[in-house]
Amino acid sequence: MIPQDRFFIVAKVPDSNVDGLRSFLKTMTFPEQTGFADPANSLVPFGEFETIHFARFAVLADNTLKDGEGYYPPSRFAEPTYLCFMADCDGDADELLARIAQKADGLRKIFSYCEDFVETGDLLGWLRAHRVKPLASYVNWVGRTVVQAKEEARLHRLLREALPAIDERDPQGILARLRQSVGPAVSLTPTPPTPLAWRIRNLAHMLLPLLVAAICLVLFPVITIVLLAIGTLLFVIALRWHEQTDPIIPQPYDPEKVTRLRKGEDHDVTNQYTAMGSLKPGRFRLWTVLAITCLIGWIARHICTRGTLGRIATIHSAHWVFIDRYRRGFFCTNYDGTHEAYMDDFINKVGFGLNLAFSGAVAYPTTDWLLARGAWFEQDFKRYQRHHQIPSDVWYKAYPGLTARDLSRNSRIRNGFEKPQMSDDEIRRWLAEI
Repeated sequence: MIPQDRFFIVAKVPDSNVDGLRSFLKTMTFPEQTGFADPANSLVPFGEFETIHFARFAVLADNTLKDGEGYYPPSRFAEPTYLCFMADCDGDADELLARIAQKADGLRKIFSYCEDFVETGDLLGWLRAHRVKPLASYVNWVGRTVVQAKEEARLHRLLREALPAIDERDPQGILARLRQSVGPAVSLTPTPPTPLAWRIRNLAHMLLPLLVAAICLVLFPVITIVLLAIGTLLFVIALRWHEQTDPIIPQPYDPEKVTRLRKGEDHDVTNQYTAMGSLKPGRFRLWTVLAITCLIGWIARHICTRGTLGRIATIHSAHWVFIDRYRRGFFCTNYDGTHEAYMDDFINKVGFGLNLAFSGAVAYPTTDWLLARGAWFEQDFKRYQRHHQIPSDVWYKAYPGLTARDLSRNSRIRNGFEKPQMSDDEIRRWLAEI
């Protein structure tokens, strides 16, 4: 298989250039679909790069910077506005970035709005210098490529069109007729071998923390257990003190802002979401957030690799990125369904996960023991997340009209189509998928 990768380019934008940049980015989108990218736009023609799953340009203008005023000590930093260009892709993201830099000369015009960009300079070198790595990333199905998704969708469509014309009643006969009818028109790319270097890196990433823990327990069992017990006790005490002393910061509900955000939603069965904010001050909150985010990244990379994150099956990808020396961060995701259904899904199924991932941010609803309350204050949480949400100025999806469940179903259909032998019951279940 070809594992997925991603890149994030983050560059400062002077305040005087923000409005002009946003107007320029609009030229990459369809006129009547706010933020929805034209795959053939002249600046960055996403459709010409067959390995891109999702891409976006977002002006990271943080409208929550004043939320902590009067609650926390004034910040010593004047936090800038950034432009973020990101993409989820198949294979090495650096190779894709090099191809885009070579073919999409419109990037020079886009990044000319950034404060340290020189249009005649080394574009690829500049992009690499401004690349930021997410601390955690989730992919719905590791190894499913853009080419595979499109080919399997076409196979499903051809089978669905051919099925009504078949007058067989025997399952084996139906399968044989379908293969005979559709086979010549279908070209399915074989799954390539997984790169050895990726296997080694992935295995090392999975085993290293487990090996360190095992070595400590084997070589220094008493010391390890005592330190773990003392550390847990001190952490719980500090956590409760912070939870009980953190200020409760009301979050506004701005109907006009929500209306603007909704104009960039529901152009497809899949939607985008980008949100940013500041971390609560203090080393305890910082190290807690970093530790939890690293844990989320480990789980997403090694456990949740086949269609679900927790109990949520509608997420295509999600990324946690920190900037400004971990004073701020942003979160971006691609999900199926409406915004409201997405939030309800999380609150009802894995509200504790929202608390773990985001309770270290300024103004997050108050939690108990890190897991309870928080997101379960439903209206408080929904006001919080809408207040922190920012529009994705340009958003691209390689396979419009297909949900994560569609992609999984199409893969099952392909597996059945290519399987040498199936029983009658297996064929009936396979036909039901069509």
